[in-house]
Amino acid sequence: MRGIIVNADDFGLHERVNDAVALAYRHGVLTSASLMVGAPAAPGAIAYARQLPGLRVGLHIVLADGYATLCPASIPDLVDRQGRFNDAMARDGVRFFCLPHVRAQLAAEIRAQFEAFAATGLVLDHVNTHKHFHLHPTVLALILKIGRDAGKIV
Repeated sequence: MRGIIVNADDFGLHERVNDAVALAYRHGVLTSASLMVGAPAAPGAIAYARQLPGLRVGLHIVLADGYATLCPASIPDLVDRQGRFNDAMARDGVRFFCLPHVRAQLAAEIRAQFEAFAATGLVLDHVNTHKHFHLHPTVLALILKIGRDAGKIV
């Protein structure tokens, strides 16, 4: 049997996004959603995911234009004082590649997001990133290494 996977990103970003994901799933429009574990409405998204057992949920790693999971003091080269990543992705991509201390903070944040997802008790279906940052070779390499080390990626 052939099928199509329809995935909703940004699950947890806002209650309206969560409501739309639940509605689209219940009406057979989508099959999966990608959860932003550090986003303001993540608890609501997790509650929906538990109510919709057929909804496949993945980790939507946020490294740009969103909130970190770790406290700002532990990743000061990645976020502002409120714990928010900026949206200067080209600049950050160069920093991720060239600066080992920034890369170490990046790895810590990615690990923390995997751990936060695991703490939800949901089954991890897939991993991707906000704004397609997984296309950056340094980010992808870290996701694969950390995911494999955690036993979450084959």
